[in-house]
Amino acid sequence: MLNMATNSTITGLADPTLLVKIDKLFACNVGEYVDLPQLVVVGDQSSGKSSVLEALTNLPFPRESSLCTRFATQITFRRSSDTTIAASIIPSQDSSEEQQRKAREWKMDGLQELDPTTFASIMKEVNNVMDFKKDDFGGQSQFSTDVLRLEIAGPNQEHLSVIDVPGLFQRHKEGVTTKADIELVQRMVYGYMSNPRSVMLTVVPSNVDIATQGILEKAEELDRDGIRTLGVLTKPDLVDKGAEHNVVNLIKGREHSLRLGWHLLRNAGQAELVNSIDARLQAETEFFNTVAPWKDLDKEKVGISSFRSRLQEVLSDHIRREFPKVKSEVTKRLKASKQGLENLGAKRQTPAEQYQYLTEISMEFQKIVGDALVSNYGRYRLFRDRPSLRLVTAAVSRSETLATMFAKYGHTYQFQGRSLNEAMQDTETDSDTEADGSDASASQSDPTSIQSSDQTSTSSVRLYQDRGVIEDLLPSTLPVAKPQRGEVLKWLQSIYHDSRGYEIGTFNPTLLATIMKEQSRKWKEIALGYVADVIVLTHSFITDLLQEVCLPLRVREGILALLMDPLCDRYKKAIQHVEFLLEVELNGTPSTLNHYFNNNLQKCRQRRMRSRIKGKTVTVGGYGEVIRTKDIHEHEDMSNTEHTIQDLHDILQSYYKVARKRLVDALRMQAVDRFLISGPDTPLTLFSPPFVAKLTEEELEEAAGEDRQLKRQRLRLEKETRDLEEAMKILR
Repeated sequence: MLNMATNSTITGLADPTLLVKIDKLFACNVGEYVDLPQLVVVGDQSSGKSSVLEALTNLPFPRESSLCTRFATQITFRRSSDTTIAASIIPSQDSSEEQQRKAREWKMDGLQELDPTTFASIMKEVNNVMDFKKDDFGGQSQFSTDVLRLEIAGPNQEHLSVIDVPGLFQRHKEGVTTKADIELVQRMVYGYMSNPRSVMLTVVPSNVDIATQGILEKAEELDRDGIRTLGVLTKPDLVDKGAEHNVVNLIKGREHSLRLGWHLLRNAGQAELVNSIDARLQAETEFFNTVAPWKDLDKEKVGISSFRSRLQEVLSDHIRREFPKVKSEVTKRLKASKQGLENLGAKRQTPAEQYQYLTEISMEFQKIVGDALVSNYGRYRLFRDRPSLRLVTAAVSRSETLATMFAKYGHTYQFQGRSLNEAMQDTETDSDTEADGSDASASQSDPTSIQSSDQTSTSSVRLYQDRGVIEDLLPSTLPVAKPQRGEVLKWLQSIYHDSRGYEIGTFNPTLLATIMKEQSRKWKEIALGYVADVIVLTHSFITDLLQEVCLPLRVREGILALLMDPLCDRYKKAIQHVEFLLEVELNGTPSTLNHYFNNNLQKCRQRRMRSRIKGKTVTVGGYGEVIRTKDIHEHEDMSNTEHTIQDLHDILQSYYKVARKRLVDALRMQAVDRFLISGPDTPLTLFSPPFVAKLTEEELEEAAGEDRQLKRQRLRLEKETRDLEEAMKILR
């Protein structure tokens, strides 16, 4: 029966309570995430490392060359009322998923003892299961980065965890090892040594020059303070005669002194391997009591019994020093793992999970849309951080710009007797003066807006740059020129002459439609530029809001992919409605029931009369400007044609103003508000729970499904979180 406490003089290796906790931490895989205090035995091949381990653990390590250490072995002893021995494999993170699954599935439980035959059998099976990778030249590596885990429990066991790693070697053996194996073993061994919580038992043969031992140099490089390096000298019986003083000087600290010192152990000879553990211990004791110069050395620095006592001191100090740091790091790592899972979003691997996930996102999306539509910007910080989400405000500003642009640039010819600036006033009032556009983007702070000024002869009808994904959808527009000044009567006269009939004192009724179409030919560019801008604003709102409510980029892109076709359909409906309104206004028969037309016409004629009699007024004290009655009725000499053209001008001007205001309102209320922003079927209402409910399983997977990398990442973080939560229970 395996028993670490066979000899009554052997005591526990450290504080049992702390060792139990560390053992449990290793058992729940915490060592994968946080460096744990552990004992690691390192040395070159043939340094006597296996003999040290045998003496330390009482395990019969195989001696066959094919079964020598080709991978790390973690040996854990713990006290238990039942005697059990279990073997398992911890797969390397570098292995494939299939290899990791294969390694995890391999287990050997229920063993009652671990004799040499059983141990050799375990090692043979493990060699067949572990991942021995091929090198760059296709050769099979003799070493694996997988870890064999042996758990040995029993009522007489002492708590201990020790790591055995392959011995370092400097030259490869043709047909057996390769140069890649040398590098692999070095990375593996140095990796364990680099753990700042590893106590390193650095095994060096007594019969070699200490200066040639690279493992000792590496240990001192990684442990500059020397608080975790304990030197172990082996094979004193093989030291050449006359060279014993070199070993004695090391033990006594005269040469190459280590802070934790050196300890001398005698390896069992080949003939002694069949002997019992007690017999080997007795042989070692006799050797150090009778053979010079070893018999004269401090008994606390020779032999396995005193070595165990020394290890107990070193491990106890080391574990007490490092344990608080372990708890702190576990806490930090657990917090980071939970944050990592939170960043991945809700789990979405089944259709039900995907549906629930998208439904919650769409509900949050619609909640913010609701606040945006009523300009309730105080509830969410994102309205402050992302100005593009203040959609209604931007749309209202753009609509005001539309009205200004229509008034300033909408007519082809400037109406008679009016400067361009005099034509601006009725964007704000109902006065009889026309509106002239001021800076079209004065109320916009968007850096992409396109400015124009009175010094330019043309103005762009677009204020916002296209988003690439909808660029092809938006109508093409051209800049519009300022109205031509002083040309309106000449133009009307030309049109009239080219279309007059037998009318006397009037004009052909169809003539109004002809001149109205020419006077308003820039309306199409302005109207299409307006709806294109609001589409850009709307699409920016949708994409920017999705960035806020849906953090994972892949999901956001998946949602947009599903939304794009129906979104584009709704954008097209808005554009089509604008084209419909333009068709009615530009190609339909001029008509209005609005009395405002007659008011405008009367004001035009009154203004013309005031202009004609202006020079005949006189100022009378107390009455202001007055005119004689006969001067009012005095006729101005003009031809029938001139009179008709004046009438045509006034009617066109009056109707143009009514039609322009009518179209601006229709564009705002119908094309934009109804089709794009606040109607029942706008793009803003599309991404909603009813939309998600109609998605097929394939569409759910496309939009919200986790790719393989994300699934692996989630599984890793879930496992890490479970392991670390279990660790926190242990550490309490």
